[in-house]
Amino acid sequence: MSSAVPHDNPSSPLLTLIDLGHRARVAANADELAFLLVNDTHRLLRYRQSALWFAEGGVCCLSGVVQVEANAPYVRWLDQLCQRLATTDQSPHACVVDLDTLPTELRAQWDDWLPRLALWISLPVSAQHPGSAAGGLLLAGDVEHHAGLVNPALYPLLEEWLHTWHHAWLAQFRPRPWSLSLWRDKITVWWHGTSGYPWWRRRPPQITLLVTALLLCPVRLTVLAPGELVPAQPAVIRAPLDGVIAQFYVQPNALVKAGQALLSFDEAPLASRLEVARYALLAAQTEYRQQAQMAVSDGRSKGLLAVLLGKIGEKQADVDFLESQFQRAHVLAPQDGVVLFDDPSEWIGRPVQTGERIMKVAAPQDVEIEAWIAVGDAIALPEAAPISLYLAARPFDAVSGQVRSLGHDALVRPDGNYAYRLRARLDTLSTERVGLKGTVKVQGAWVPLVYWMLRRPLALIRQVIAY
Repeated sequence: MSSAVPHDNPSSPLLTLIDLGHRARVAANADELAFLLVNDTHRLLRYRQSALWFAEGGVCCLSGVVQVEANAPYVRWLDQLCQRLATTDQSPHACVVDLDTLPTELRAQWDDWLPRLALWISLPVSAQHPGSAAGGLLLAGDVEHHAGLVNPALYPLLEEWLHTWHHAWLAQFRPRPWSLSLWRDKITVWWHGTSGYPWWRRRPPQITLLVTALLLCPVRLTVLAPGELVPAQPAVIRAPLDGVIAQFYVQPNALVKAGQALLSFDEAPLASRLEVARYALLAAQTEYRQQAQMAVSDGRSKGLLAVLLGKIGEKQADVDFLESQFQRAHVLAPQDGVVLFDDPSEWIGRPVQTGERIMKVAAPQDVEIEAWIAVGDAIALPEAAPISLYLAARPFDAVSGQVRSLGHDALVRPDGNYAYRLRARLDTLSTERVGLKGTVKVQGAWVPLVYWMLRRPLALIRQVIAY
């Protein structure tokens, strides 16, 4: 069985390169990678000192040093040297440092910090990868013991190791799929596109044209308002006389026939007044007969007959009026339909005045939509504008109709706001009962989307700046 080949055997540099590449790929973090480069590169090429430098951050790692002291004189001089080498040689190839080309201040301190022989290898720079910045690796050694630094035959192997290490270094800074920097870079590329594209193929003009087209798309101008189902042509039952309601003969929402008794007033005051009027009429008639008998022999009594006759007519009119009022104390249904009113207990014993509304009698299928349009939503409506009522009890089934009328004057609502009364006839017969409430959507004319979005804000701004 053959023995294993040592990793650092100089006769097997390819195996050493493979091992270094494996260690670079499994490195846990960037510090471990930097330490691996400046210390274990010694297995490929002998040197005495090495330093890893980046344009952003300066000297990153030194061979044989756990932590770099940025303010140390050696580190500061080394940073100036690497800056000089990075500006003079930016190719990703190994090159021997020529001391004669260095500035005098750097060359004067060279012997204090480094051996005479040095090799500089620039790191490749990729603008598409975060963490890729200008930098390089500096290897230094003695001429007697580290002649490999000036052996070009070893440079390809060293450059291959540096490329492998650099790939692992970039992988440490590769953003995660959920990282903010990755999405920021993708959005930047998506927004700016390729510089060679014409202007109409770039994102800003395309988005501008798309937004403009969307804002100019025609949409229906709609407004929302509270609404309910109400009788279209109900028979309104009002108080026929001043009095107190004594009794109801029907219950709310009951079906009634024409001529059916609905309610009655307290008849006691009318009955007493009618009895007094009848007695007054009887007294006037008796007085008239007495004067008529006396008129046969008394000329003066004959002259009073005309006055008494007028008095009788007056008393008869009072009796006829009270008798008609007595009959009107019983209210009858004027048509067939459903009785709509509040709780009877709220009306019984309550005094009402002539003309005060008590109830309605409406046909069950004679229903329409009533809505109250706020003053700020009083848009221009075409003739027979479509309207939809979304009942609170059934929000997914709309009751459709067409506008029949819109009030000219705004009326005060119970909440204190002004609104216009809108009436709309239904497109089809509805089985919903009268009194159900919901939200009405009224559709107006076609307008651009930008006007639909900015109508209310512009009206508010106009109200603010108008004063």
